[in-house]
Amino acid sequence: MRAGMIGRKLGMTRIFTEKGDAVPVTVLQVGPCSVVMLKNEADHGYAAVQLGFEDVKPTRASKPVKGHYAKANVPVKKVLREFKVDDSAKYELGQTLTVADYAIDTIVDVTGQTIGKGFAGGMKRWGFKGGRASHGAHRTHRSNGSIGQCQTPGRVYKNKKMSGHMGDETQTILNLRVAAIDEEKNLLIVTGSVPGAKGSVVYVRDATRSVAQ
Repeated sequence: MRAGMIGRKLGMTRIFTEKGDAVPVTVLQVGPCSVVMLKNEADHGYAAVQLGFEDVKPTRASKPVKGHYAKANVPVKKVLREFKVDDSAKYELGQTLTVADYAIDTIVDVTGQTIGKGFAGGMKRWGFKGGRASHGAHRTHRSNGSIGQCQTPGRVYKNKKMSGHMGDETQTILNLRVAAIDEEKNLLIVTGSVPGAKGSVVYVRDATRSVAQ
């Protein structure tokens, strides 16, 4: 298992196959990422690589953060993310990772932060059917309905699907295929959709589950 990559979601478009079929794709600006720290089994109990993405003004970082990047001789970055790997000895401090490390038709997993929807009712949040629209229904058209019993158990179970905050959650989409790569512009184009708004930070790594090619 190798280290993943950090990037941003630029938006969606479509590409056409040789047969003329339209395939929806997401354009990701991935890397370049700098290796900031290496962790190994002996010293830390696990092997991992810390990657930094996007330069930021040093004045916006605290003194300990500046020192952390100075050890790797890397400029202060805006995003810092750790990826577990099989062997961190394969990497070097200050090394730069780019989209050139990926190949077309590679299967990847992409993690992002979903768009926040604020407070939402049961119908929008969970897809509830809702109440009747007629036959004496009064202000119950979009209500959740019954949420439990009376004396037994006399309470509402935990994790009951109800109204509440919707979205703004970490979500991973599995098994997306790399459709195209642009090394000059650091673009990675994957099939399907990716969670998050335009410009949001995403994390790309090799697929963790085997799929039929």
